[in-house]
Amino acid sequence: MSMVGGLCGALRVFLRYLWREKVISHDLSQSVESPKKYRLSSIPRSISWTEVERMLAGVDRRSAVGKRDYAILLLLVTYGLRGREVAALTLDDIDWERERLKVPERKAGHSTAYPLSPLVGQAIVDYLKHGRPQATDRYIFHRVMAPFAPMTYGAVSGRASYYLHKAGVPVPRPGSHTLRHTCVQRLLDAHFPLKTIGDYVGHASPESTAIYAKVSLENLREVALGDGEEVV
Repeated sequence: MSMVGGLCGALRVFLRYLWREKVISHDLSQSVESPKKYRLSSIPRSISWTEVERMLAGVDRRSAVGKRDYAILLLLVTYGLRGREVAALTLDDIDWERERLKVPERKAGHSTAYPLSPLVGQAIVDYLKHGRPQATDRYIFHRVMAPFAPMTYGAVSGRASYYLHKAGVPVPRPGSHTLRHTCVQRLLDAHFPLKTIGDYVGHASPESTAIYAKVSLENLREVALGDGEEVV
């Protein structure tokens, strides 16, 4: 769609040029219409849970970088965090006594608290004890090579892209957003209401969540079923 829109724009420019140079007698540029783009027309780039497991299995959790990346991937796919939200996590955002994970300024400038998944908690503890370099700041995730600076949003997304490629998971433009979409799709497949899902992943508006409704195959199957009919 964007390629067709770009070609239409180039054609309009060319037609205006021909009119200015008097090669044609009328300005035909306005007769070239751009393709219509409909709301909710795109498909979220989620992957199956089998592909998630294959991606996680490709992480070498014996190394410091593997311990770090495993915890990052679990945070992305379990809570649907954005790459920047993972990069911004600090040691103060984990309440170990109450088993809570706080994501600062997730929605409308407010922090959101989540139950800390045992699997995610174990992965973070393993990294903190055996992989995180000595640092004076409170950020959780750091580079594993000097200088040991906190990870950036781009670095977090890059690690997700690396392991998706390594696992051979076919997805356009892989990155942290792929695992975020997968988290949302999994909640939708489990029949959670769109409002609940939107609140869980910090969507700013209901429209951001509504796009996933059209790829809920089971829900669409129920809509398609007629009296005495079976949709295969």
